[in-house]
Amino acid sequence: MAALGAGVMLCGMAPGDMSVATFLQRASLLERLGPLAIATPEAQLLKGEVIAAGRRYKARIDADRKAGRKTASCPPESGTLTPEQWLAHLRSYPAQSRKMISIYSAFDGLMRKRYPCPAQ
Repeated sequence: MAALGAGVMLCGMAPGDMSVATFLQRASLLERLGPLAIATPEAQLLKGEVIAAGRRYKARIDADRKAGRKTASCPPESGTLTPEQWLAHLRSYPAQSRKMISIYSAFDGLMRKRYPCPAQ
């Protein structure tokens, strides 16, 4: 696992920067393993990408709120997101644009869609 983390750092990618295309490709390989996939290092890596994107997103929303700026979305303090919901969202992006969209941007897009702010 440390080797995977080092590989990501050497490539200059922060967690959450993986493209949607890469994420979906890797997830599809895991789906073939069925329930055993959850125990693989690859599954933990993909889970880490989503968690990192969520943390970056929350930090940005919290900073905007603290500074009195309007936020891009208005999510609750905590919530749940199933793997099926997440993958469905990623698959909603057109195939030709998936390489250009990061997991972080996709997370932001999902939060905007699921938790729009009330009109002010």
